Amino acid sequence: MTDIYEEIAKLSDKFNEMAYGITTDKNKIDNAVQELMLYFLQMNPESLRKIYDKDGIKGITKYGAVALRRALSSTRSNFFYKYEKYYTHIDGGSYSNSKTFGSYNMDFDIPNHKNIYNLPTEKIDNTQLLKLQEIDVALEEFSWYDKKVFELYYYEGNTLDSLAKKTSISRNSLFTTIDKVRTILKKKLNE
Repeated sequence: MTDIYEEIAKLSDKFNEMAYGITTDKNKIDNAVQELMLYFLQMNPESLRKIYDKDGIKGITKYGAVALRRALSSTRSNFFYKYEKYYTHIDGGSYSNSKTFGSYNMDFDIPNHKNIYNLPTEKIDNTQLLKLQEIDVALEEFSWYDKKVFELYYYEGNTLDSLAKKTSISRNSLFTTIDKVRTILKKKLNE
């Protein structure tokens, strides 16, 4: 797989050129291409290998071009939610910033533009973190096998097929164990 990732890394300039056909905003293009590279790294390796084996680097380029166009033009893409939607709601108001240089006090008027000082404050919701802590405590009561299979599936994001390949345990056995643990956890945590 390393050879494929090296070939994909060489395509970043080509993806930059493709993105200029959609937008001329350099920051937007850089972010979109970076997200595309991350997308390739997080993509299912078997799917990536199939694309590469079928059409070579040309197939990867076509796939990347479609993903890049979707990222830059669709309001449902992850890129839109991660960058566009967030930054369009930033308050663009101007403010005065006073700086002291030695014995001189200087005021700077910052023009209307997006900057670090007017980012919206985020409220952190700890309910999900607390729920995960409850699950961790409840998992301590299970056997080591049940606990480990559940953690490998949910915490590490493995699929049943990939977990079956890694552990050499049948997919059905893994499903039965995970389903049993999930059912018991639901009963314990909803009491």
